Amino acid sequence: MKPSQVREMGTEELQHKEMELQEQIFRLRVQKSIGQLENAVKLRAIRRTIARVKTVLREKQGLRPNKQGLRPYKQVSR
Repeated sequence: MKPSQVREMGTEELQHKEMELQEQIFRLRVQKSIGQLENAVKLRAIRRTIARVKTVLREKQGLRPNKQGLRPYKQVSR
């Protein structure tokens, strides 16, 4: 999934997509553990898509990561 497609989605859609991708990656990991996974590149692609979805979700919620967790974006005057 391209980043532009992810950015067009709404917050609820993104949350639903994240859940779908988490379930899909779980199924692929099970297949890998029992030796049925034919294309291991799918795992990497899905992990990257999950990262894109999470990033866009945080942007839409106005949060950014830091060492203490997530905090809102705000201007710092110096």
